[in-house]
Amino acid sequence: MAFVRVGTLDQPDHLPPDIHIYTASRQPWLALPPGTPAVAADYDREAFWPPASLARRQALLPRINAYRAAWGLAPA
Repeated sequence: MAFVRVGTLDQPDHLPPDIHIYTASRQPWLALPPGTPAVAADYDREAFWPPASLARRQALLPRINAYRAAWGLAPA
């Protein structure tokens, strides 16, 4: 599982955001579009991710946690 920052893509306008996070620190002149969820800080994935995405993450958790353990990190 990897998260790709949309701004690094050649055509980022093809992938509008599903959610706006950390909006508490946004500049006051930045208007967020209506209809897209926005949260002040981080978000609860179970509340916003589609069921298929949650299922994929659940299936990958053993591999994610093995990787994290190899680096001495806490489980995901």
